[in-house]
Amino acid sequence: YDNSYTINYTFQDYDAAPCHNRFCPLFQRVAPPFLAATCASAALATGALLVALAKHPRAWRWPRSRALLAQLALGTALFAALLPALAAGVAWGWHLGTGPCRLTHLLWHWSLFAQALLVASGCCGTAWARWDPRSRRLAVVLWAVALLLATPAAVVSGVAQGTGCVRRSVAILAPVYLLHLGLCLCLLLLLPAGLLLAALAVPSLRASWAAGAGLVWLFLGLWGPYGAGLAGEFLLQARLLEPTCGTFEHFDFALGLSEGLGVLHCGLGPLALLLAWRC
Repeated sequence: YDNSYTINYTFQDYDAAPCHNRFCPLFQRVAPPFLAATCASAALATGALLVALAKHPRAWRWPRSRALLAQLALGTALFAALLPALAAGVAWGWHLGTGPCRLTHLLWHWSLFAQALLVASGCCGTAWARWDPRSRRLAVVLWAVALLLATPAAVVSGVAQGTGCVRRSVAILAPVYLLHLGLCLCLLLLLPAGLLLAALAVPSLRASWAAGAGLVWLFLGLWGPYGAGLAGEFLLQARLLEPTCGTFEHFDFALGLSEGLGVLHCGLGPLALLLAWRC
């Protein structure tokens, strides 16, 4: 989503005819109100979820245990809190410097990766059935691992053209970017596929999904298309796929839409959990 400042300068000579990519003007018009509206809806949904967790503690049982859902709410709140800064950067340019830009991407990926790991742990065992020393240690480990996995995202991000906070300011084949890309694909594509195959193969996991555990990893399904988009971007920019002028003109739209779909998780996730609880 926020790489639009640089992606339009990647391929200039696909065909003899000039290639015209009109993604940036549309992005700069649509992204700020979209991010602002998503942030507001996420704040309302996450606040309502936290109130429900606090006022009705006995209503939340495994697989939608309070310990797991409170951490997922924390992850979505952290993610949503970063959206106003990104919206302002798109609308008026990023004037905070490289350090805050990298910190924003670090926290952005930290919240996303932490939610992915929490979802996986919640779907594959009963560790969150109660909040005891074992589950507390697991929580510390998962958040620490997510922070470690998000570190390459901070290293590869930066400020481009003076006022663009972009998610990739290094070469597409830079080792640190390849590490970051591999981590994103593992957590956004391979992890959901593994959970799905495990649920199909293990009857106990299918039973937990039927009881509602599948709702807590809704965001994995929303972020899956973006993971596929990152893989496609790498194949095109590394010239492993032959680019065309049509690809150049339309791929940014597909990547932007997929990231916009993923951003919706911070509002739709808490809302889906509330609706499941009410039902």
